[in-house]
Amino acid sequence: MTDLTAVLDQLDADTDNAIARLFDLVRIPSVSTDPAYADHCRTAAEWHRDDLEGIGFTARVADTPRHPIVVGHHDGPDGAPHVLFYGHYDVQPVDPLDLWTNGAPFEPKLITRPDGTQMMHGRGTSDDKGQTMTFVESCRALKQVTGALPCKVTVLLEGEEESGGESLPPFMEANRDELKADIALICDTGMFDPNTPAITTMLRGNTACELTVHAASRDLHSGMYGGAAANPIHVITRILSAMHDDDGRITIPGFYDGVPELPTEIKAQWDALGFSHAQFLGDVGLSEPWGKHGYSALEHVWSRPTAEVNGIWGGYIGSGFKTVIPAEAHAKVSFRLVGDQQPEDIITKFKAFVEDRLPADCSVSFNLRGGGVATVMPLEDPAFEQARQALTEEWGKEAAFIGCGGSIPVVGELKNRLGMDSLLIGFGLEDDNLHSPNEKYDLRSFTKGARSWARVLTALGSKAA
Repeated sequence: MTDLTAVLDQLDADTDNAIARLFDLVRIPSVSTDPAYADHCRTAAEWHRDDLEGIGFTARVADTPRHPIVVGHHDGPDGAPHVLFYGHYDVQPVDPLDLWTNGAPFEPKLITRPDGTQMMHGRGTSDDKGQTMTFVESCRALKQVTGALPCKVTVLLEGEEESGGESLPPFMEANRDELKADIALICDTGMFDPNTPAITTMLRGNTACELTVHAASRDLHSGMYGGAAANPIHVITRILSAMHDDDGRITIPGFYDGVPELPTEIKAQWDALGFSHAQFLGDVGLSEPWGKHGYSALEHVWSRPTAEVNGIWGGYIGSGFKTVIPAEAHAKVSFRLVGDQQPEDIITKFKAFVEDRLPADCSVSFNLRGGGVATVMPLEDPAFEQARQALTEEWGKEAAFIGCGGSIPVVGELKNRLGMDSLLIGFGLEDDNLHSPNEKYDLRSFTKGARSWARVLTALGSKAA
């Protein structure tokens, strides 16, 4: 029996205890956005510190202006890589309570479905306490069986991920030398489907702004001025509708500068996933893919840029009618970015696009929001293929490098402040009800997630001298 086999057997044998530990953590209502729960956030941080120390980590709870951060360290073999595992112990608020039909949010329970599968129910079972504990449990089993870890490991757990994460960037900056590692590991993402493990390697960036088109000096009577005075709602809708042509292409000049085509090998992986756009869109009452022709719905969500109108208003919107031509019209517009697209450059091009289309007597003002660039992981780093193979061995199905339509701010912070790329490996499922009532985490995700991390750490540590 190899050490890895023994570690996996230990994880299986210790499942009941692992569930009990997670449930102890879930019972702590560490809601970071509500000051009334500040003491509970500290309790959760101290719980993690004590648990890590019990495994053999040197761990501490570090104060910040808001909620504390947990840092733990464990040595590894000479020549082995140094990995930093990131997670968060804070959770979302639980309101409305009456929609928690499977039990109270901070009274976790194991529920058996009619088909015999099991899920753990409670706030944080998935996001991110359950996901974090998959990694911790793998370390626990490795220590129990082998007395060591295959890599040098630093654990970084924050308590503000669900409420802005303001304390983490300055903490990283102040503790760069302590936190610097070869690569970061993050378990706050999901599987492609319940049987297909995945490593997220593409994250889109974003930027946004609010624009206001101004015309007359006041709202006008539409009977007296209609047809003779510029209507800002007409103007703003005409401009925004011109952002896309009939083929779905974004028409802002220079918008696609820096947008790469998907590498052939990655496209082949995605095509092999069997993604159904009909089911994906059908679940929300739609049928036909949108966006630029020639790209699949999956490509549009994971690897293509967007220009979206998120809100638009002007004039009278109350009950009944008020027949006015409004003096102003407003819209909120956001952009998802890929490749080398820069937030500031995209906003500059959008502003020029709008200003060039303003008719006489109209002006525009902009309220800008910050943004972030896209992230693409370096797949040439052997760690990514080592991790993919480890996941494939555990799940018995080829693991995929996938994209993510949204952004994960900590990934950019780790890259910009600590110079580290991230292995984004998560075991969440689409129906985990993150941020919603009845949050759950499949028991299979939890147990095979821990086994997966044991395999990944062993594979990464295989480079040790």
